[in-house]
Amino acid sequence: MRAIWKGAVSFGLVSIGVKLYSATEEKDIRFHQVHREDGGRIRYKRTCSVCGEEVTYDDIAKGYDIGGGEMVILTDEDFADLPLTSSRAIDVLEFVPAEQVDPILYNKAYFLEPEGAATKPYVLLRDALIDSERVAIVKVALRQREQLATLRVREGVLLLNTMLWPDEIRTPDFGFLDEDLKVRPPELAMASSLIDSMTGEFEPDVFTDDYRAALQEVIDAKVEGREVVQPEEVEEAPAAAVDLMAALKASVERAKAARGEQPVRGGGGGEPTPISSARSAQKAAEKKAAKAPAKKTAAKKTAEKKAAEPAKKTAAKKTAAKKAEPAKKTAARKTAPRKSA
Repeated sequence: MRAIWKGAVSFGLVSIGVKLYSATEEKDIRFHQVHREDGGRIRYKRTCSVCGEEVTYDDIAKGYDIGGGEMVILTDEDFADLPLTSSRAIDVLEFVPAEQVDPILYNKAYFLEPEGAATKPYVLLRDALIDSERVAIVKVALRQREQLATLRVREGVLLLNTMLWPDEIRTPDFGFLDEDLKVRPPELAMASSLIDSMTGEFEPDVFTDDYRAALQEVIDAKVEGREVVQPEEVEEAPAAAVDLMAALKASVERAKAARGEQPVRGGGGGEPTPISSARSAQKAAEKKAAKAPAKKTAAKKTAEKKAAEPAKKTAAKKTAAKKAEPAKKTAARKTAPRKSA
């Protein structure tokens, strides 16, 4: 990583030299605008809308639109006398419980590394924040702008989170907030049950950016010159259920089934929901399909048994007839008259 800023954390009378590093990086796949015919990059020129001339960076100033087509031009001298805190200081203002800072205020995150002989006071501040279970509220000037920020500890490193100012947070103004909507206690209880059944430990590594991975495969296929495989279409989400309680109950059962838990079969047996009816039909079909091969096997054995019976009977008759021949011959000899001497 490359340090983007150097300065010091002012902690009372203690000054801690630090380096600032970006703690996050975007993984979005970036594209360039190119000419479709030959792949050439598209370039944009900075031109003045009044005279039409191309303008260099040295001739560009900041302008504030006051309306009516009028513009106030500000120069570097105008910014020089602004009450901006030192660009090389992170001033600790106070320490507050972490839960009092609304996460919506957080903007960007930066790692702080101790510089030079500042390791000892750095570790001291880090351990003190851990023991107090608080975060430090600080002010810092980054990129010529004063920002509010917090200092907290993450994996043994001080983390600077810049924050938005309170007046930069919008107030939600939606029509449904003024509607008198009532939630029935059974619905609330079932929703709470659904939340309980889906509760787990947050493991961010489990989640992946499937779109980015699929897009990268398309790019790799283009590079390698092989055929681009069309990704499978995502199954459409089911239509919104009309019966809220039925949908919540079915969702709880599905969540429990996914965890390998047996659904609780309460008394009273309410009416089946569309989801439970579909599951029952699917189970019946699977059960029927499982029995079908067994029935065919039994029928086959019966047919083979029936086909073998006539053959067995015929063989038995032949054997009996064969055994009876000596007896017939003996009887014939006894019956035949003796010749006279």
